[in-house]
Amino acid sequence: MTQRTDVVVIGGGQSGLAAGYHLRRLGIEHVILDAEAAPGGAWQHTWDSLCLFSPAQYSSLPGRLMPSRPGELYPDAAHVVGYLTDYEKRYELPVQRGTRVESVHRDGPRLRVETDSGSWTARAAISATGTWTRPFLPAVPGRRDHQGRQLHTVQYRRPSEFAGQRVVVVGGGNSGAQIAADLAHNGADLTWVTRRAPRYLADDIDGRALFDAATARRRALDEGRTDTGGVASLGDIVAVPRVRAARDAGLLTARPMFTRLTPTGVEWADGTRQAADAVIWATGFRPALAHLAGLGLRGTRGRIATVGTRAAEDPRLHLLGYGDWTGPASATLIGVGRTAREAAREIASLLA
Repeated sequence: MTQRTDVVVIGGGQSGLAAGYHLRRLGIEHVILDAEAAPGGAWQHTWDSLCLFSPAQYSSLPGRLMPSRPGELYPDAAHVVGYLTDYEKRYELPVQRGTRVESVHRDGPRLRVETDSGSWTARAAISATGTWTRPFLPAVPGRRDHQGRQLHTVQYRRPSEFAGQRVVVVGGGNSGAQIAADLAHNGADLTWVTRRAPRYLADDIDGRALFDAATARRRALDEGRTDTGGVASLGDIVAVPRVRAARDAGLLTARPMFTRLTPTGVEWADGTRQAADAVIWATGFRPALAHLAGLGLRGTRGRIATVGTRAAEDPRLHLLGYGDWTGPASATLIGVGRTAREAAREIASLLA
């Protein structure tokens, strides 16, 4: 059975909910299809100690401030899941859970969205699937020969699993720093490895300043002015309290990237070796866009060329929350609201 609506939103995490909020305000009929069984998007699958970079009031979706978490400046992942659950209910967003979108195709003037439980046709679609389901693992020599445990950020949960073990954490971004700090504070024999020396933002900088920097960069590029460098010009790591404490205690001393994995550990450029019981790859993600392959829009690096959030070659498709190429800070709670509003307005004009 094929169902019809004006707009299909693919993904019910923070980006999909922000899209639903603005579509609802504009009176546009839509459905949000989400593969998860429960609300919260990727936040329900993160490690236990993960925290946001900004205070709650600066980490909110449009229309409703995130409440503060008593005794904590930066909310943790569980707090975010609770907020997103409440947000979905408050605005009565039409989320259809347990529905995995398999493909999107052109169907005359409409788009056909195929799922594991039937199909939909729509006049427009918003893809908001994020990156969490596409972890990136670098092609390091010896990776397949290593006999210890290897896991990506998406599989890490808590440091107690690694107490007393020799653990190598790879990655110089926020995830790598937070996981390394988590392990260092809780009894693991930590080696933190980064491709370049860690770059900490000033201790008084958090997500509020990052959002402003990303917005200023996009505005400069749009107006043909000199690239400001955006967030990258400020540094890579936000010094949230746990990371700051580990850094100041001398627990976060990074080593340069090893040259290869051995069956029992890692090997450095000078030929020396170090044993490792586990390697945690905090090496980032790629956009989850396989469901859009049938549209033939993907270009270099797996991305789809966009004008704002709109696919450059098909105005019926918008992309939300994949990074700065779909809007300044659009992969953040505070940043996605603005791009979701722009996408909803463009879709309203298209449907008029």
